[in-house]
Amino acid sequence: MKNKETSAAVVVTFNRKNFLIESIKALINQSYNLDGIIIIDNASTDGTAELLIQNKFICDFSQDINKSTEVLNVYEGINIHYIRLQQNTGGAGGFHKGIETGKILGYDWLWLMDDDAEPQNDAFEKLMKVKEKTSAFVLVSAVYNKDLTLQKRPIYSVIDNDKYFKNIEHKESDFIENEILNIYTYPLLGVLINQKVIEACGNVKEEFFIQCDDLEYTLRISDKFSIVWVRDSILIHKEVESLILHRKVLGKNFYYINIKEQWKDYYGFRNHMLVAKIRNNNRLVLKRYLRDYIDRIIRIIIAQDNKLFRIKINTKAILDAVNNRTGKRVKPGLLPKKERS
Repeated sequence: MKNKETSAAVVVTFNRKNFLIESIKALINQSYNLDGIIIIDNASTDGTAELLIQNKFICDFSQDINKSTEVLNVYEGINIHYIRLQQNTGGAGGFHKGIETGKILGYDWLWLMDDDAEPQNDAFEKLMKVKEKTSAFVLVSAVYNKDLTLQKRPIYSVIDNDKYFKNIEHKESDFIENEILNIYTYPLLGVLINQKVIEACGNVKEEFFIQCDDLEYTLRISDKFSIVWVRDSILIHKEVESLILHRKVLGKNFYYINIKEQWKDYYGFRNHMLVAKIRNNNRLVLKRYLRDYIDRIIRIIIAQDNKLFRIKINTKAILDAVNNRTGKRVKPGLLPKKERS
């Protein structure tokens, strides 16, 4: 019989080695010690493994790093498991592999996050204290900006998705005024889950590639378990560049996604509709997303750049969703010809 439950962070990374190093350092320095860190490297090409070796987080395990797949190192008493996948499986594939690995290794708790997440040194301790008080099996850290203000995108995501999929109403002020809050959906940024949850609810759908895999998974989890959001468990999420652009047309403000992120929006639009099809009446879903598609096209025509490219991406997204086509169907980083350098 084990004397205490064991815990590991799962960090999925792709070509953001400097962010990853900052994340690993933050995890090593937690006031409530983790037993392990599982790094899932989605076939990075930026020297991620070499930098991990340079920082002594992993050992120099192969003369040809690109052909190596897995290595274990012990750093300051923490087991660091590095798994380099042979191809980029997206965030969904990375988390699927990380959760699968954590289960095989026997960790009782897995703390899931991206490589651009940096938890404050007491973030895990704050989760564990709430866990002891509530006996919850799923807890999530609050996502903050670098200036320690709550990041609004995750909050708006929860508000919108909890209302649409669970008919639960939240206000933005709820996330400011309450130390803990029961929620039903959340991005995989600081999500702490117990193995009982994995046994009952399964794993992330790797066929989503990126976007909304977290929505589908947390919806599935919240069908059986309470998800407790912990305001004072602070996880800094770094924004690399402005994702949202702005243009004023005829006195009206139009907001739209940066063309560099349009390929990601394909997966967001497609997968959100696929989640809705899983959980709701297909006819109602098609009606809603057809309206959404028409609204997107109108906004593209009125105010956005690269109109034909954006229209093609959105059209492909809704057609693929209607026909239940999943997987990596738009190349990551895809840009219109005139934007390619």
